[in-house]
This record gives sequence, structure tokens and C-alpha cells, in this order.
Amino acid sequence: MTQFHAILVPGGGLLKNGRLPSWTKRRLDLAIERHNAKGYIIALSAGTVYKPPPLNGKGFPLFESVAAAEYLAARGINPKRILTEKCSYDTIGNAYFSRVIHTEPRGWSRLLVITSAFHMPRTRAIFEWVYSLTPLPLPVELAFEAASDTGLEQGLLKLRIEKEKRGLNELLATKRGIHTLEEFHQWLYSKHNAYATALNPRKLSGDVLRTY
Repeated sequence: MTQFHAILVPGGGLLKNGRLPSWTKRRLDLAIERHNAKGYIIALSAGTVYKPPPLNGKGFPLFESVAAAEYLAARGINPKRILTEKCSYDTIGNAYFSRVIHTEPRGWSRLLVITSAFHMPRTRAIFEWVYSLTPLPLPVELAFEAASDTGLEQGLLKLRIEKEKRGLNELLATKRGIHTLEEFHQWLYSKHNAYATALNPRKLSGDVLRTY
């Protein structure tokens, strides 16, 4: 059985009360099952551009990755083996910031990415792209495992899967011209709606917003 240096868990949104939605809990529960005592679990995501973050009792924003870290610690994972990433606002950011903030500085090359089944095709394409950008200090072995979508309303699940398919098609068109970390950085901060200063985040409305 592969001993992963780290398990990466993309964020799945927060409810209005700051609690984790059921699909994110399933991702984290699977990460707990796959965790080994010498490895790390990296909870990813600050939040989403599609809606404002919930606030704590003092008026400060709640980060998705911090809520996930608290969930993991409450279920027995050693807090010293939990890391958070609080810079990203989408899956592309999850991959990029996990690489430049955590995995590359630590020299971790065996990584497991866990997300929901509905989110997996696009997630896999993104992480394989971002973790192949040159220069690569060392080869990275990426594995992927999907958590069940059970419990997510079928209507919402269908809407989210449709959105994921559109997003994957956009991604495949975008990545063709980006092969280095420098090119990616330039694109991220000049063309990506969530990170480019001159652009406004895309708006999202309707029931699908409930899956963020």
C-alpha cells in the first residue's frame, strides 16, 4: 500500500452557519481512513468567489480549510499532521497553492487527492496539469480517490455535474498554451477571474449555488 506524504482535500464550501456540508465531510472522512501516522492531511481553500464567507461571532471570516482542519482534529487526527491552505478560491487555486505553499517546499512527491465524485474529473485534470508544470524539482506521483456523492439532492447533483463538465471543457482549452509555472502564474494573475486584479469574479445564481 502506498504511503503518501500528504493527502490533499479540496474545499467544498461552508453553510451559512459555518458548518461543513455533507459532501465535504465525506471527503474528510475518506482522508481520515487513508491517513497514515507519518503523513499529512492538507485542507485546501479559503472560500469561494460565488458567495461571501460566513462570519464567526467576532465578525471575522471563516475559512473552509480551517473548518476542515477542526473537523479532522475533532476526529482524532494529530493537529501537527494537519495543514491548511487559505489562499485559494477555486480548484485551480487549490492545486497551485498546495504545490507552491506546501508540497514543493517540503519535497513531498507521493500525494493523494480526495474529492467528491461529482468534482473528480475536473479536479484530476487540474491537479495533473498544475503538478506537471516545469520546472519540477522532483517527479510527483499523484493518486486520486473519490468520495461518494450519496446524500446530495439528485437535482442539485445533476446541476453541479453539468457545471463541472462545462468547467472541464474550458480548462482543457486553457491549459494547451500553459506549460511552465511562470506561464501559469502570469495567466492566473492576469486572466483568471478569481485572482486577476483587473477582473471581477464570475457570478453564479440558482440552485447550483447551494453546492458551494
